[in-house]
Amino acid sequence: MESAQTDDDELAKIYGSQIEEQMRAEAQRRIDENHDEDELRRLRNLSLISLIEENNSDIIPALMARLGPVRAALDGHGGGLILSSWEFHGGDGARKSLSLVIDLDGACVSCGAAPGTLKGIQDDLLMDEEVERVRFSSSMLEWFDEIQKEFVLKFGEVTFI
Repeated sequence: MESAQTDDDELAKIYGSQIEEQMRAEAQRRIDENHDEDELRRLRNLSLISLIEENNSDIIPALMARLGPVRAALDGHGGGLILSSWEFHGGDGARKSLSLVIDLDGACVSCGAAPGTLKGIQDDLLMDEEVERVRFSSSMLEWFDEIQKEFVLKFGEVTFI
């Protein structure tokens, strides 16, 4: 009986990885369809620290360009990022890095998929060497009813401030 359970678990893992790859490919297709790859490359190559220091209007597009499959969800639902606040860490000989506080706008407000979206945004932005920490505005918690709020706080794997 235990062997049958193990086989079922392995089959579920195989199917899960195939579906995940298909979803990732579809997300990338949508991103490619809606955005110029040269512009995305330019934005990804910009320093987030420099953009913030210069108060450059490319900061939001540069943050969005760093997002992976979650970008397709944001684009498809008319959502976007808002940079609520930031802090610099390091400097003076140490590597300078950013701590970001992000908010969402558009149709992403009160979306049932928000916990997964937030985790995706956090994980993607943390892949940038200049980003040390990503947190989310606690005002976003007002979007949710009590059950959703409890879920995102307990299982969302993100921090609100």
